[in-house]
Order: sequence, then structure tokens, then C-alpha cells
Amino acid sequence: MKALAGYLAGLLFGLGLAISGMTDPARVIGFLDVAGAWDPTLIFVLGGAVITTFIGYRLVWRRQAPVLDARFQLPTRRDLDGRLLGGAALFGIGWGLTGYCPGPAVASLPGLSWPLALFLVAMVAGWWLARRFSPAH
Repeated sequence: MKALAGYLAGLLFGLGLAISGMTDPARVIGFLDVAGAWDPTLIFVLGGAVITTFIGYRLVWRRQAPVLDARFQLPTRRDLDGRLLGGAALFGIGWGLTGYCPGPAVASLPGLSWPLALFLVAMVAGWWLARRFSPAH
């Protein structure tokens, strides 16, 4: 049941990305181009996500436990380390250069193009390298 719920949540997320146009890298790059032809569309998508998350968390925290698990599983670390900062920097650089981040890239698979394929290969390679050479945590 948890796998089905995860699948449905991912499907809903991908559908939202596709409907909002966030799978179009030109729109993302347009948002990041604040000195040029700036496209503010992403602000409305992000605003909708923030409002949905704000309301959703208020409803979820009223429960004693999640619907499909025995307890809530929250991160315990609060520090900033080199791995987190480096990963965030790589994410931002990749997003700015290509207009893709992992969610929209996967949601864009039906319209696979060479730039998207190269991004996905680089993403999987980076994921593999990070898991291969990172100390166990």
C-alpha cells in the first residue's frame, strides 16, 4: 500500500509539473534570467507549493501517526556540512545551466530529447558516484 501511495504521489507531482509548464527548461531558464526576459511563472508554481505544504503540514501534524506507517520519520540533523553545501551548489549549477532538475526531468521522459537524455545520464552518473565514494552515514 505504501508503494502505491508513493507511486500516486509521484504521478500527481509529475502531472502538476507538466500542467504548470515546469518541464520546459526554457521556462525555468527564463525565470532565472532576472536581467533579461524574465518569466515570473515559476513564482506562482512555487507559491502554490508553499501554500499547499503549509496547509498539508497543519493537517498532518494533528494526527498521532501517519496513515501508512507507525510513526513520523523526520530528519534529525540540523547542521550544514560540505556534502550538503556542495550538493546544493551542484544542483543549482546544473539547474541553471540546463533548466532541468530531477523531478521535471523524469516527468519529461515522454518527450525525450538529446539534452534531456544527457542530463539524465549525468544525473544517474552523479548519483552513482556520490553513493560509491561517499562514506557510509
